[in-house]
Formats: sequence, structure tokens, C-alpha cells
Amino acid sequence: MNGDRSPSAELGTVVDDLKASIVFLTRLPPHVIGVDPGRRPDFARGARAIPIAGALIGAAGGVVLIAAAILGMPPLISATLAVAATTILTGALHEDGLADTADSYGGATAEQRLEIMDDSRLGTYGAVALVVAVVLRLGALAAISAGSAAAAALTLIAAEAVSRSALVWLWYELPAARTSGMAHATGPPDRDAMVIALVAAAIIALVAGLPAVGLKATLLGLVLAAIAAYSFTRITARAIGGRTGDSLGACQQIAAVAFLCGAAVS
Repeated sequence: MNGDRSPSAELGTVVDDLKASIVFLTRLPPHVIGVDPGRRPDFARGARAIPIAGALIGAAGGVVLIAAAILGMPPLISATLAVAATTILTGALHEDGLADTADSYGGATAEQRLEIMDDSRLGTYGAVALVVAVVLRLGALAAISAGSAAAAALTLIAAEAVSRSALVWLWYELPAARTSGMAHATGPPDRDAMVIALVAAAIIALVAGLPAVGLKATLLGLVLAAIAAYSFTRITARAIGGRTGDSLGACQQIAAVAFLCGAAVS
């Protein structure tokens, strides 16, 4: 952060970063958000706002979950509609990354794995990974929603924020695995942006998680998400030598599952 900038100018920059992050993470048209579609965002700095954008995505799902509960729908159906809402809003961007990444583990070398990632067809590994991830997210949200729909909505907000900070961590930590594609073209976040993203996600998790599931479950969710993100980052480094857009999405999904499973512990 530049100390010579006025608070109003810095706030404007943060808002611009948030708008760019929303466009990056969702299917919302840039002009609706007020972003120039021809301008490439500066994610070296702007990645700091990605967890906040994630929280807003979670909030959209949370509204759907609460609305479904008010209509008298069972917790599992309410949770399913909430996850469906977040998936539609993001265009299944991260789910696609998880599936492609899982399929790539069928390759014997880094080159083969990267080639498999570029194949749009869904393989067995990818299908199983998607099913497991979705079922775990639904099960955790439904378990929390059985006690309180509002608690489940707040937990979803926390999970979406924390999992987006995991994405930023991997993005910062690993070099691009190839010289083409989104992960290379956008460049990595700088250290300040990464740290701010992690801190912002932790604050959002505590603010949303404490009244929803309590301190123990919130901290457990954070610890599990951190372990999952760190482990996946190391596995990715060994498997393909760096990051791709698919690996960023896979990291988000894995961290979200880990956080929700921890938060669901009673």
C-alpha cells in the first residue's frame, strides 16, 4: 500500500480490485460490474480482494439457502440449491479445474498431465473427484443447516472466502507451469496481496463462523483448509512443476471442502 495515497484514492483502488475479482470469478458481465472488458486487471495487487469476492459469492448462495429453508425445504435440498447457486454464478469455473486436475493424475509425466488438463473431456478421475467434492460440501452444509439455516449461510460465506485465499496462496507460491494460458498471462500476486488475502479471509471466517458454528469448529475449518491448500500446492509442484488455471480452481474446491467439513464438526 502506498503511504502517499489519500484514503479515498486507496479505497477507490480497493473497490476497483474487488470489481475485477468479481468479474474474474463469476459469469457476471463486466459492464454490469462497471469494469472495462478490454482492460486486463492487475492481479499482482488486485488478488488481495479475491477472498472478499468469494464471500459475496457465498452470500448469494446463503440467500438461496435461507430462502429455501423459509419455504420449508429440508436441509439437504436447501444446501443443494445453495451450492447450485454458487456454481451457476461462477460458471462451474473451479469445479472444472478440479475435474481437469484430477484427470491429469492419470498421466505419467508432467508433460502428459498438462496435456490431459487441456482435454475438455471428463474422465473417471475427474468425475469421481467432482462427486466426492459436491457430496462433502452438501453433507457439511446440510448438517449445519439442520440446526440453523442462517448458520449454514454464514458458514458458506466463510468457506467461499477462505477457499479463495487458498487459491491466491497457490497462485503466489508456484510459477506458471507453461508459457500460455490464464495462469501465465495474468502473472502471480505479489507478497503484500497474498498476505492481505490470507488475513482478509481469516477475518471473514471468524466474523461469519463464530456466530454460526463457534470458535472450535471455525478454527478447525481454518486449520483443515490450510493443511489441504499447503498439501495440494506441494503435490502440484511435484506433479506439473507449477500452477495452471485448473490447479487454482482445484485448490479452491479442496480448501472449501476442508473448511466445511471442519466447520460441520459438532
